[in-house]
Amino acid sequence: MSKRKKIAVLGGGSWATALVKILSSNTNEMYWWMRNEEAVIFINEKHKNPNYLSDVNIDSSIVKASNDLKFVCEKADVIILAIPSAFIVSTFSPLEADLSSKIFFSAVKGIIPEKNELVGAYIQKKFNIPEKNIGVISGPCHAEEVAMERLSYLTIACNEIHKAKEMAISLACPYIKTTVSSDVYGTEYAAVLKNIISIAAGIAHGMRYGDNYLSVLISNGLKEIQLFLDAIYPLDRNITNSAYLGDLLVTTYSKFSRNRTFGTYIGKGYSVKAAQLDMNMVAEGYYAVKCIKEINEKFQVKMPITYSVYRILYEKMSPSLEFKLLSEELS
Repeated sequence: MSKRKKIAVLGGGSWATALVKILSSNTNEMYWWMRNEEAVIFINEKHKNPNYLSDVNIDSSIVKASNDLKFVCEKADVIILAIPSAFIVSTFSPLEADLSSKIFFSAVKGIIPEKNELVGAYIQKKFNIPEKNIGVISGPCHAEEVAMERLSYLTIACNEIHKAKEMAISLACPYIKTTVSSDVYGTEYAAVLKNIISIAAGIAHGMRYGDNYLSVLISNGLKEIQLFLDAIYPLDRNITNSAYLGDLLVTTYSKFSRNRTFGTYIGKGYSVKAAQLDMNMVAEGYYAVKCIKEINEKFQVKMPITYSVYRILYEKMSPSLEFKLLSEELS
């Protein structure tokens, strides 16, 4: 893909920066869109993102940074989304362009709060993209470790497996190992759900629950993910694969996990607003838990961890009381 098709990354955060670092090592030309014009100028002149992963060098002879969304999308054959889910609609609503022939891969790991819709599904409808041209990039891969070139693993999912394989080739490098899958919806939903479990793990950590409790919480979280995936999109999938269990583990345990960090603030007694302001980053799980709860009204999957997190974040229930009740439901 890197030789035949031009790739664009949309987003200006740490994950977008990490993806640009990986992809630019495998191509001679690519595009990078972000909203912040000052950051674009800085990248083109100083070859670094001034706001995220600023130690990463960007080769501006390869990477063409721009804040012109239409220009970048029209230049690219393959578009990778790394924009927080809460800003997807506001980013694309004003865009008037025919993108029906493009291939999209979502690396968002979130769900669109206004629509209770996966990012891939929204893009498919918005730009009349064939389902075969929608894919997902997921797996246990924190941007900060990519910046340090620590060995990481990505799963690339697409209904047309050869397109997943082509993207995998573009992402593979000495510190990135790739696998491919055809489970697009399962991979994308798992990436959304693990953020909710990660917030729960953070809340428990903030309230000084120990590792013993966390291990039970996370194993029950995996059970919730499996039950939900089986209900919403039945498929013979191995839930212990890295795109599911691996991503859940790194998000619930790692110091780089913003969802775990957000949960830790809540567990320590911060309000949602105070935690968000102090972090200055988007915790996708905050939006995801409300969306998943509403989607689950149709499926009625038993999800005690998800519902506890929802009540804490949206109904201002006491974390200590919720977790006391939750502890009776875990096994």
